[in-house]
Amino acid sequence: MKKRMHQIELFMKYPHEVQDELLIKLLHTAKKTEFGLNYDFKNIKNVEQYRAAVPVRTYESLYPYIERRMKGEQNLLWPTDVKWFAKSSGTTNARSKFIPVSNEALEECHFKGGKDLISIYVNNYPDSKMFSGKGLAIGGSHQVNEMDPKANSYYGDVSAVIMKNLPLWAQLIRTPSLDVALMDNWEEKIEKMAQSTLNENVTSISGVPTWTILLLQRLMEMKGVKDMTEIWPNLEVFFHGAVSFTPYRQLFKQLIPSTGMRYVETYNASEGFFGIQDQKDSDELLLMLDYGIYYEFIPHKEIQEENPRALGLNEVKTGEIYAMLITTNSGLWRYSIGDTIKFTSLNPYRIKIAGRTKHFINAFGEELVVENAETAITKACKETDALIDNFTAAPIHFTDKSEGGHEWVIEFKKEPNDLSKFTQILDETLRLVNSDYDAKRYKDMALKMPIVHMATCGTFYQWMKNRGKLGGQNKVPRLANTREYIDDILDIMKK
Repeated sequence: MKKRMHQIELFMKYPHEVQDELLIKLLHTAKKTEFGLNYDFKNIKNVEQYRAAVPVRTYESLYPYIERRMKGEQNLLWPTDVKWFAKSSGTTNARSKFIPVSNEALEECHFKGGKDLISIYVNNYPDSKMFSGKGLAIGGSHQVNEMDPKANSYYGDVSAVIMKNLPLWAQLIRTPSLDVALMDNWEEKIEKMAQSTLNENVTSISGVPTWTILLLQRLMEMKGVKDMTEIWPNLEVFFHGAVSFTPYRQLFKQLIPSTGMRYVETYNASEGFFGIQDQKDSDELLLMLDYGIYYEFIPHKEIQEENPRALGLNEVKTGEIYAMLITTNSGLWRYSIGDTIKFTSLNPYRIKIAGRTKHFINAFGEELVVENAETAITKACKETDALIDNFTAAPIHFTDKSEGGHEWVIEFKKEPNDLSKFTQILDETLRLVNSDYDAKRYKDMALKMPIVHMATCGTFYQWMKNRGKLGGQNKVPRLANTREYIDDILDIMKK
């Protein structure tokens, strides 16, 4: 672990050299693949030539290669055999994405990220006792790829792909057993996980906050206790990711009221492991630069352009929002992953996740992003003594009978003591953190006061279940520029 901390310090000190060298290595490795031959990788010597030769890619533009690989062809995007695909919800779109995961990506990215997470944690907390017990991992499921005639490839949630391929030593210190951890029926899985971990000495948890809450509540119900300290007294850390932890922090403090409990954020997606919270007192994420991933960034205002400008690490600024492009050791070339981030530090490079490129509201020029929404929700909860479970928001479009505005559906674990005050603080905070929203709210000229609906307990769970999106890394879209999600949820609320 100490040796690895030294290596991390090296890429923090020499970020551009590490990234430039990595890009050339990736291009050299893949120069004889079909994609590499199509774009003449062997003659690309620097990032400028790479950007000129290879256009920005979406999943749709890479899918013909991925589909052929899923049907059994090899050496298309990456030269080594690819036997695993991370089935990504990405958003809650009905159409799933299948992201290739090479052996190099498993070893040099996902596994390395997991080991680095532990190394950084122990480096920050040398008194940690997490190795005296077991780590509980809340993951997804996997299955055989039926498109492959030889049936020698598989797909599943990235968490399931990782768990299925973990080395023996890692399997021995985790819980529950793989047959339970990889179950695909989420309701049965929660029950089995609760039963099999109830009497374990769990010292760490890793997973998505929303699904972790369901498991903890079921455990407390089974034991008839008020909080988790009575079940897992040695629990000391929750490694979380996939969604912002900010709206859930107070609820976790109620579920685990231990002064020694710690929370560490990760940025681990189907496409790769990107960031780790490396400081005790800050929720910024250190961008991990030696995982076989080369990074580029598109300014937020240019995301929708046909030929957007891509910037390297040496060109980004703090405070600006960027869409992230990645080139990886699984054969994703200048691939837009659909996430937006902003840099909080340039020495070293630290980031915060701002949201999804498709998760925003800009029906009236307000450019509301997920980060704005989560900041405002958290402030409103704090001021009205509320605890949140889930939320989503969408625009109310101008009609002959109504003005434009935003409509929110929020499911609370603890309802606000005053809903009108909650709505007012939500609106005021949005105006404070987003000048475009504030301008549109001026004298209700373009945007009226937001409308907030309180959903009954289980509404979002039922909506996700109806869409076949329970568990794993599936998550509720916080913001949408259309009403497709919110109208579905409002229909459930009427029934």
